Amino acid sequence: MAQRGNAQRPSGGGQGKICQFKLVLLGESAVGKSSLVLRFVKGQFHEYQESTIGAAFLTQTVCLDDTTVKFEIWDTAGQERYHSLAPMYYRGAQAAIVVYDITNQDTFGRAKTWVKELQRQASPNIVIALAGNKADLANKRMVEYEEAQTYAEENSLLFMETSAKTAMNVNDIFLAIAKKLPKSDSNASGSPRGDVSLSSNQPAQGAAGCCK
Repeated sequence: MAQRGNAQRPSGGGQGKICQFKLVLLGESAVGKSSLVLRFVKGQFHEYQESTIGAAFLTQTVCLDDTTVKFEIWDTAGQERYHSLAPMYYRGAQAAIVVYDITNQDTFGRAKTWVKELQRQASPNIVIALAGNKADLANKRMVEYEEAQTYAEENSLLFMETSAKTAMNVNDIFLAIAKKLPKSDSNASGSPRGDVSLSSNQPAQGAAGCCK
């Protein structure tokens, strides 16, 4: 399991409550899961991103009006041989982003399979977002926006098309998840899994929606 670094906003005085949530990314290989996380956490994009082995762990925070939301992000490998490991990462997760490539219809079908699996096996109240990535390649589109939007509405999913390359909607989808998560006192502090510590590294640039 690779740990590609932590980047989070230090909480300033008067920020109010701090809530911490486990978020997992799922989807077929090469749809851009790691690129989305890298763009969100570090504000970076690499044209040639190495495939994730097992899963990678990163952190980032989003600040709402009176709450700082800390995301523990598990970026899982998309290769079929790692599928059996996925439940280990989405078990206990409060949020998930299921990613597909808008230029590849098969990855959309695979995304639907992941959604069904989450609905069947993950936490009952998990917040699921569907991300149609590589929106910068709209001229090669194979999955229509309306088709994905209708599917998302039928399954009560958050939905956005994103581009890790141009940063389109990357911060927005994490912010939308942060707003939808319950901010009860039970989530106010401490790691929900109890075995992950967060460092106080300086925040990466480019993660909009966080405290300045």
